[in-house]
Amino acid sequence: MKREHGIGDRLFDLFVYGILLFLVIVTLYPLLYVLFASFSDSGQLIGHKGILWKPLGFSLEAYKSVINNPGIGIGYRNTLFILFFGVIVNLFMTALGAYVLSRKNVLWNNAFMMIIVFTMFFSGGLIPLYLVVKGVGLLDSLWSTVLPFAISTFNLIIMRTSFMGIPDSLEESAKIDGANHFTILFKIIIPLSMPVIAVMILYYAVDKWNGWFYASVFIKSRELFPLQLVLREILIANATDSMSAGASAGDRHQIGETIKYATIMVATVPILCVYPFVQRFFVKGVMVGSLKG
Repeated sequence: MKREHGIGDRLFDLFVYGILLFLVIVTLYPLLYVLFASFSDSGQLIGHKGILWKPLGFSLEAYKSVINNPGIGIGYRNTLFILFFGVIVNLFMTALGAYVLSRKNVLWNNAFMMIIVFTMFFSGGLIPLYLVVKGVGLLDSLWSTVLPFAISTFNLIIMRTSFMGIPDSLEESAKIDGANHFTILFKIIIPLSMPVIAVMILYYAVDKWNGWFYASVFIKSRELFPLQLVLREILIANATDSMSAGASAGDRHQIGETIKYATIMVATVPILCVYPFVQRFFVKGVMVGSLKG
C-alpha cells in the first residue's frame, strides 16, 4: 500500500531540495565565475565588483595569449608524460600489491598490512624523501614525480578489499589448469574488478594532473615544469607580462587578470571532461572496494 505524503513530508522534501540546490550553486559558481571572467573584456572585468553572472563583453584575447604561450605547451607535454606513465606505474604496482595482500595463504599478511597502513599516518618527512630522490639520481627529472609515488596506501586498501571479494573457487580452478599468479591476476582478477580499476584510474589521474608540490621540490629546470607549476607561476608570481607583450603597463595588468582565468580553464577542463566517462563505474567501484572482504 502506498503511503501518502502529508504536508510535513512535502515541506521536509522542499527543505532538503533547497539545501541541495544551495550546495550545487556554492560548488558550481566558482567555476562559472572563472569561465565568465576568462571570456570577459579585461577593462570591464577590472572595474567590476560583486557577483559575475555572465561575461562582461566578449573577448578571446586571453585564450589567444594562453595558446601562444610556449610555457603552456611545454607544461601540457610534461603533465601528459607524468599522467600517462604515472597512471601505468600506479596501477601496475597497486594491482601487484593488492593481489599479494589479498591472498589468504601469504605469510605475515596481516603484519605487512599493518605496516603499510602505518605509512598513511606517519612518514619520514620531506627532507629524507628529497635525499632519497637525489641519491637515486631522479632529481630534476619527470620520473621524480612518478617513481617515488608508485603506490597510494589508500588506493591499495580499496583495491585489496575488492580483490578479496572475488570467490576463491575461481583462483583454485585456474591453478588446477596450470595458471600462475600473473595469469590469475591479469586474466581473472583484474577483468572482474574493472569498476575498481576505473576508480583507481580516476584517482591517480586527478592526483597526477593536479600535482604541483613535489614537482616544485624536485624539478628546477623550466623546460620540465608540469602544467600546474606553470599555472602556479602565472597566478602567484604574476608571470603574465610575457603573455601580453606589446601592450602598455596598464593594459598588461588588465589583460593579465583575464589570462589568469583563461589559464585556469585550460588547466581544469581536460580533467573535467574525463569524469563523465568513468562516472558510471565510480560509485560501484568505491562501494565494492570499500565494503567487500
